[in-house]
Order: sequence, then C-alpha cells, then structure tokens
Amino acid sequence: MQRIGFRLQLDASRLDEYVEHHKNVWPEMQTALSETGWHNYTLYLDRSDATLFGYFETSDLQAALDGMAKTDVNDRWQAMMGEFFVSLNGRRPDEGFLLLEDIFHLP
Repeated sequence: MQRIGFRLQLDASRLDEYVEHHKNVWPEMQTALSETGWHNYTLYLDRSDATLFGYFETSDLQAALDGMAKTDVNDRWQAMMGEFFVSLNGRRPDEGFLLLEDIFHLP
C-alpha cells in the first residue's frame, strides 16, 4: 500500500467556506474515492498560512488518479473546489497538488 502525502495552497480569505464544503462531501464523491482506491483519506489545514495537507493510502497512485479522472462527480467537485486554491496555474486541484516525500513511517 502506498502512503501519499500532498500539499496545496488555499486562498486564505476563503478558508471557512472551504472547510464548510468538507463537512458535507457529497456521498457520491465519497463512494467514487473509495471505489477508485483512495483509503484513509484525510485533509489537514494550517490556518496560519492557508496550507492544505492531504494524506491517503492506495495500492496504485496513478490508477487511483486515473479512476477519479473518469468520473463525472470528480469533474463537478474539482470545478467547484478549484476556486478555493491559489497557484494551480490552470490545473484542477487533483492535478496541481505537490507530492511530498515519505521519509519516515512508524507502523
């Protein structure tokens, strides 16, 4: 199982709105994530600088990304969430995150 850590930069003026959306993630989005191999998916927010850190586990990162890219619900979610991020340079959030290097794990 691959452990994936990633980082994105949020628009600091919209943090509360972003958090509210994640209190009610669409059930069909949650189902799609599970069905395409995203497990133990967690998001963390550093409000001091609007940094979003994400973590999930998957058996195959590229397959998980490709699987979500094929779903209509992901297209709709990414379109809605895209406005909350900065520095994506025209990419969607699921295409513009910075993968973090895994340097230690205590099982």
